[in-house]
Amino acid sequence: MPRIAACALLIAAAWMPARGADEPIVVSTDHPRLFLRPQRLRLLRRERERQSMRWQQFDALVSGNAPMPEPGFALALYYQVSGDQAAGRKAMAWALRAAASGGDLRQMALVYDWCQTLMSDADRGALAARILKRMGETAADDSIPAARSRALAAVALFDEVPQGPQRELERLAYTWWRNKIVRVAESGRNPVPREDAYPLMELLHAFLDNANLDLRETDRGFFKDFPIDHLMSYYPAPFQGAENDFYVGAMRRPADPDLRLAALSRAADMAMVAYDVNGPESQVLQGWLMHDRYLMRGAFGVPYEFLWANPYQPGLSYYHVPLVFYNSDLGRLFARSSWEDGADWFGLFDGVMQRFADGHPTALNPQAALAPIDLHEAIICFGRAAAGGRPLRLKLEDEEPVFVVGLQPHRVYTIEVDDEEMFEATADAGGILELDGVPSGREVGVRIGERINPGAN
Repeated sequence: MPRIAACALLIAAAWMPARGADEPIVVSTDHPRLFLRPQRLRLLRRERERQSMRWQQFDALVSGNAPMPEPGFALALYYQVSGDQAAGRKAMAWALRAAASGGDLRQMALVYDWCQTLMSDADRGALAARILKRMGETAADDSIPAARSRALAAVALFDEVPQGPQRELERLAYTWWRNKIVRVAESGRNPVPREDAYPLMELLHAFLDNANLDLRETDRGFFKDFPIDHLMSYYPAPFQGAENDFYVGAMRRPADPDLRLAALSRAADMAMVAYDVNGPESQVLQGWLMHDRYLMRGAFGVPYEFLWANPYQPGLSYYHVPLVFYNSDLGRLFARSSWEDGADWFGLFDGVMQRFADGHPTALNPQAALAPIDLHEAIICFGRAAAGGRPLRLKLEDEEPVFVVGLQPHRVYTIEVDDEEMFEATADAGGILELDGVPSGREVGVRIGERINPGAN
């Protein structure tokens, strides 16, 4: 395959950083190498042969010339599965136009990778040079979506430009990843906003599928919890869209649902399953996903649905998942009264606190003196109501967990339960304190106060 002109090499050299001391990253897979590895491509082509529901919906939109919000992605995927060269050429024409106008780097990389066999040497060189230029233009953007797009571009171009893509992949894996993901998680903050879950999964797939590098290994604790965190942070009641229903992920500011984000959230779930099909957390997500009413049928969501869904993968019932999810390292708490659509739900995440009831979310003031919320599976108490030595009155029916929220992060508090010995506990990074040892079956008072000498050991 021909190399790109010297001008492209100069572009790459101008912005690519020097390689670090870690192991070199080498991509030796054949095109198509992004997401469409041989096993998945065989699955998708079988879906076409069997005329599955997902294929029929995707085919109807593309064959009917429906406007696709992401035409490069959709048309190139259609070409790879169907062999329809007209669709592939449309994808290439879109990518060349987008490249000339500073367009979507992610889609340009996918078209370059998926439409290789249709490209002339001139088209291949022109598109590759423009992808490199776009990578340089976005090099200062350290957001997860931007890093994902550069990773896809570097994988797609790996054997076209000496050293440049390799250096970018190594920078992403060994510098960006550590600073943006690992160190943020270690500091007690959530490194992956919900809206970035899908770009993150694309980045993880690119490294695992092509360099045999599982970036999750750098923080197994965070990523072990990640699928269940994603599942528990959905509001209970589904939203009825024009083509299909959606579960909507918790938003920092409750508002009308953004259905693009809802579609990408579902795509993230499916990509998590594809990433680790044997993990119990992934199998629970698979059980959550396989309901036809949520199958994405709209022009934006259907390419993701077709690409990532695997209806033949067995799943576990999410009804077996505990209804309380608490991550003390990041100060995140989600609880729901049941798995039914009409459940009551509480969430404390990324510095905000919400309750979902009667079909809509409501923001809560963590400093308000609110009455405890009993979700049957957990009781949520508010720190302001327990301030000043006033006891919380609690009567637990069973040994359900009790959480006090709205406290000062990392502050040490004294806890005194009626007829029990006083003890100390420290609120987590989100100002959450889990009360252990509250007896059930009788009403008790619980007093919470700040330690008088917080500097003492």
